[in-house]
Amino acid sequence: MIRDRASHRLPIILTFIFGLVLTIMPLPDGTEAFRPDWLAMLVIFWAMQLPRTWSVGTAWIIGIVLDVSQGTVLGQHALALCCVAFITVRFHLLMRVFPITQLTATVFAILATYQFLMFWINGVAGVNAPMIAYWGPIISGTLLWPFVMTILSGMRYRTRTGD
Repeated sequence: MIRDRASHRLPIILTFIFGLVLTIMPLPDGTEAFRPDWLAMLVIFWAMQLPRTWSVGTAWIIGIVLDVSQGTVLGQHALALCCVAFITVRFHLLMRVFPITQLTATVFAILATYQFLMFWINGVAGVNAPMIAYWGPIISGTLLWPFVMTILSGMRYRTRTGD
């Protein structure tokens, strides 16, 4: 029973590790501002699909790891990811039945909330960043969401059926 649970959680943990790698990986200067919030999108997807297993507590741990890896204000990403997870868990039953266009618009709003919290915390901490650093990830994450959703849905189906 315990081994069965671990085998279902391992692929999800690997997606979070892969998302952390994509977040930390250096990009050219021109594209750095448009790096999607990979971990926020993963938190949205897994909190929507499995809200009892992957929700606010998981988001907090992932956020602390992201804060430490990027050297930002400790708790900044953790707070923002917890808000993202809470919103997603709160509305997960609605979000599951949305068509992909409406779900993409919802993800846009959630990513905008995430970036607003980052903007607010950076403002309080006195960190200045150009506006494209906040709007770029929202735009790129929204455009990539249908592809991320398709890939992760297929992976979730394969791990559930054991193929």
